[in-house]
Amino acid sequence: MGILYDDVVIISQSDKEGDPCVITVNCPDKTGLGCDLCRIILFFGLSIVRGDVSTDGKWCYIVFWVIGDSQTRWGLLKKRLMGACPSCSSASVVLYYRAEMQAPKPSDVFLLKLSCYDRKGLLYDVTAVLCELELTIEKVKISTTPDGKVMDLFFVTDTRELLHTRKRQEDTYEHLKTILGNAMISCDVEMVGTEITACSQASSFLPSAIIDMLHLDMPVELPSGSLTSSNVSVTIDNSLSPGHTLVQIVCQDHKGLLYDIMRTLKDYNIQVSYGRFSRRQRGNCEIDLFIMQADGKKIVDPSKQNGLCSRLWMELLQPLRVTVVSRGPDTELLVANPVELSGKGRPLVFHDITLALKMLDICIFSAEIGRHMIGDREWEVYRVLLDEGDGLSVPRNKIKEGVWKLLMGWE
Repeated sequence: MGILYDDVVIISQSDKEGDPCVITVNCPDKTGLGCDLCRIILFFGLSIVRGDVSTDGKWCYIVFWVIGDSQTRWGLLKKRLMGACPSCSSASVVLYYRAEMQAPKPSDVFLLKLSCYDRKGLLYDVTAVLCELELTIEKVKISTTPDGKVMDLFFVTDTRELLHTRKRQEDTYEHLKTILGNAMISCDVEMVGTEITACSQASSFLPSAIIDMLHLDMPVELPSGSLTSSNVSVTIDNSLSPGHTLVQIVCQDHKGLLYDIMRTLKDYNIQVSYGRFSRRQRGNCEIDLFIMQADGKKIVDPSKQNGLCSRLWMELLQPLRVTVVSRGPDTELLVANPVELSGKGRPLVFHDITLALKMLDICIFSAEIGRHMIGDREWEVYRVLLDEGDGLSVPRNKIKEGVWKLLMGWE
């Protein structure tokens, strides 16, 4: 027996503004599916206020209650969620699942070269357009010339896999022209090979402040002034189920909370058999997860239990790292987030950084995104050199706090 293609993902929109919409996913299971779905929901800017997960290891049933807005593209969201489900193909309107799994091929990388006259909020406006077009920024290099011009180099992948076509490139040009107007001088798109991408790697040098932050694994190591979530509790119990380990989490809600939990479990190759997530009053969340290892057994090794608890604790306390440092006579904003073992970074980070700086009325002189191996983990590091002009009027701690709060969804 199979399931009709259109029944894989069902989205029931709320009748009353402000009430949650319900997303139901009914499909074959795979380790990490919850992470992939939460990542897509995060990319679309939705907030998950409640969730239920149930699976027998072969088939899963997932329900998310989410809060969107009038700009949410529900039809496109459904299409992306369906694409993340195992063995799902859009070859026909009515389709039954096939048993075999197919590994996705690496996405083609394109270089978008944009030249324009500088102005406040420029980089955020460009980034917002690229997000709307579903162009994922893999790397970026932004530089400002003395005559007030900006050269933006975006290395992007296309979720729709159409950027090689003239129509898609012209559509990208028109969207950028609409938002930039006469400020845009030129815009070109070309496919690039791995050798070009490799040559565009960000600087291997990282300030000691960010390296020290990325080495932190335990709460006792957190330096004073660190930006963190609050009241994070992670406990493990093996007494309530003969075949599963229960992980109980109580913490403060933040943007992408469920994604942070699920990506950690995915990296540990842990299967969630049953789970429940709920957001309580005052922004607190409670999560119960019955989990198994890849071999189908509960986690009984104390060292593995402690390792999982510590990693979850740290990922929820600081899902991103933010600091502001001196770069010679200038001021540099540094933001870092862990990369999934699958190679995927956190959605919308650069979008939120540029939005936060726009809200603080701070111009960007240069910016770059790069990936760095720190210890045994890969991190995506965003380096933004701030344009101080006649002097930076916003205190550094206010910049740090403003960016952190927007990234965490607390603004």
